[in-house]
Formats: sequence, C-alpha cells, structure tokens
Amino acid sequence: MIHVYLDDSRPCPQGFVLAKDAQECIALLQECEVDILSLDHDLGWMSKQTGMDVVIWLTQQRKFPKTIYIHTSSPSACTQMYQMLDAVKPVGMRLYAHRMPDEVLMKVAQKKLSK
Repeated sequence: MIHVYLDDSRPCPQGFVLAKDAQECIALLQECEVDILSLDHDLGWMSKQTGMDVVIWLTQQRKFPKTIYIHTSSPSACTQMYQMLDAVKPVGMRLYAHRMPDEVLMKVAQKKLSK
C-alpha cells in the first residue's frame, strides 16, 4: 500500500510517492493499492492535463483510494473535483477539500521512518 502526492511544483511529503503529472498518477493508481491520494489541480503551464483528469479516471474506473485530499490552491477547481468525487465515492472512502493536516503528514512520515 502506498500514498500518492500529485503535484508539479510543491515538495513531496515524506512517505509519499510523487506523481508530477496526471499520467504518472493514473499509472500508480492502476498498478498499486493507494491508501492516501493528495491531488493538485494545475500541473504546470506545459501540461494539458490537470488533477481533474485523475478525478475523471477515478470516477470512470471506480477504483478509489481509501482517502483523498484535494490540495489545489484553486477554489473553483477544488469545488469541482470535490463535487465530482463526492457524487460517486464508495461508502467508507474519506474525501477532504483541503491539504493534509500536519498530523496526517507526521503520521505517514513516522511510519516511513520506522520501516
């Protein structure tokens, strides 16, 4: 089980696997069991894909991680991503329209260090 952080510019938190674009993120979701997924929306000036492409893939494939955080700084994109996921998320999946709290980041980092 892995934790995935989708972002093209922010540093990847300790204990997470970095996906710098939507295709990398989707490949990780296809190949691995994902516990926590943290999504950015805007993925650089050169990229035509966004975090919304990952959300669309998740909703079409019905393959969801246990927890999703949407850490984008775009309020409108955050709302759109959240609403799309909330409409189809399975029972028990946790969905948050904000960045991961420090206690979650610390817990993941400590587990990584103890391995």
